[in-house]
Amino acid sequence: STPAFAAGSVEAGQAKAATCGACHGMDGNSLSPEWPSLAGQHASYIERQLKAFKAGERQNDLMSPMAMILSDEDMADLAAYFASQKARGGETEPSKLATGQRVYRSGNLSTGVMACAGCHGPTGSGNPLAGYASIQGQHATYVANQLRAYRAGTRQTDPNQMMRNVAALLSDEEIDAVASYVQGLR
Repeated sequence: STPAFAAGSVEAGQAKAATCGACHGMDGNSLSPEWPSLAGQHASYIERQLKAFKAGERQNDLMSPMAMILSDEDMADLAAYFASQKARGGETEPSKLATGQRVYRSGNLSTGVMACAGCHGPTGSGNPLAGYASIQGQHATYVANQLRAYRAGTRQTDPNQMMRNVAALLSDEEIDAVASYVQGLR
């Protein structure tokens, strides 16, 4: 299993993060809602995703080539650096709060959607030992895009198809609402 904390160097990761900063922000807080913020993400999760991009298990026209040039040490250092940064987050769209909060906390019994909080925790901080990402404060646009990619089967980096199975049951309205709710979690 993946360790909860990277063995990388925060200082070395900071020096190596200059290229990453163009999309993810120098401190890991992305300014673009299309790209994920990495600040405060579990180091083990960052490493796993970088390895998936490098191995071609996860595809992105911008990220895949960036990961190809990283060594295991680079990945560990970058993961340690971004994990050490403080996430800023955003706000929940008020019109999406009720639905987003309901789906996040309780799921949808009538359609079989499991509660997001079951894996990602009440505040979205995730579970590094289980490999569940911290999603608190993540951009709503990014979260919605990833949920739709899981639903379409174009993102397959979820163990045992967990996210694909959940996303397959979500309506577009639920995806947008829960993504907005996640953006406002602290």
